[in-house]
Amino acid sequence: MNILESRKIIGMECASALLLIIFFFITPRAVYGSSRVVAYITSWSEDIPDPRLMTNINYAFGHVNDTFNGVRIDNPSRLRQLVDLKRLNPDLEVQLSIGGWGSGRFSEMAADPKLRGDFAADCRRIMEEYNLDGIDIDWEYPTSNSAGISSSVDDTDNFTHLMRNLRDSLPERALLTLASVHNASFIDFKAILPYIDFVNIMAYDMARPPHHHSPLHASRISGSNSAESAVKAHIAAGLPPGKLTLGLPFYGRGTDPYSDFVDYNSINVLPGLHECWDSIASAPYIADKDGQLVIGYDNIRSITAKCDFVKANGLLGVMYWDYSGDNDLHDLSSAVAGNILHDSYPANYAKAPRFNTLIYYSDTAESAHVDFAKDAIEFFHRLSYGEGYTYSVTTSLSGYVDRLSDYDIIIS
Repeated sequence: MNILESRKIIGMECASALLLIIFFFITPRAVYGSSRVVAYITSWSEDIPDPRLMTNINYAFGHVNDTFNGVRIDNPSRLRQLVDLKRLNPDLEVQLSIGGWGSGRFSEMAADPKLRGDFAADCRRIMEEYNLDGIDIDWEYPTSNSAGISSSVDDTDNFTHLMRNLRDSLPERALLTLASVHNASFIDFKAILPYIDFVNIMAYDMARPPHHHSPLHASRISGSNSAESAVKAHIAAGLPPGKLTLGLPFYGRGTDPYSDFVDYNSINVLPGLHECWDSIASAPYIADKDGQLVIGYDNIRSITAKCDFVKANGLLGVMYWDYSGDNDLHDLSSAVAGNILHDSYPANYAKAPRFNTLIYYSDTAESAHVDFAKDAIEFFHRLSYGEGYTYSVTTSLSGYVDRLSDYDIIIS
């Protein structure tokens, strides 16, 4: 009898040893091949990424300077620190991403030929000074002032002029990429196609609870948008699949009792809630007692499905925001690297049949026992992350008496 067939009640101390045997960690080899894994690394984080897990780093952020004719970099010493990672992975490419939500002065700069040319020349200077491999433009978004920045009806045309100026100014070897909203709005992709290397699709923040913000496919929980529809929108806008990377979020979007934004490494199933898997959307989420989504996110299983989608549809690769949202074991970034770059990640674990677990503890016991129970729940969560099993947490079995047969394992 194996673990998926049995229904047992297991003490927390010995259950951990039983469950550990079905999980293991993969350390990927150095990257290779033509596929791209683009990791956004922020100026305000401190962790040093494993350069074997990615082909490209987009450093967030640079900005259009106050005089509209050059670039200002957040935390330049951090950027130099990341460029030094090329010593560990000589194939690593590091780009400066200019923009981000709320980063303005693009509209004024792009509208003036002199300012636009000076800005492009300064991008070249920045590349040479910091030994960068390219520039990524993250203007959110031409013609839109939703981020509290200036805009103009001429922004889309001026964006095209900016891409041409950058291509003319940057070194021949330089990468020129950009971030694009999921619905492919705001940019004339056919016009900029001769100047760019690839486009990073932000296939996240597409909805808020009770809808999932980053489902692969449309379903009951997805609302009207999905990663699949985002890719189709960009192809319809004139971009070939080989110039597209699919954006993955290393965070969730939630509502009470969660925050709006929660890094993946901080997502836990709280008492009275349960973890679910939508097999149509290929997406995990946590639901309340009525089954309504309260936070949607990605995990190893959903990322594996997205990587399979990327390969099946001939896309260039994936992008994710951001590296620091991953857990200490680098589960998400390792899964991406293993599926896209190495074909070595144990995808069978991400595709294996799920089993359902109920975790019960008392919150009225001695404080030390309560603390132990909470630590144990965190331990089981780090074992599962939605891949090995789905689970519910409760401090009272009264609402579960008639539903115990729904669970394969009860941990008390």
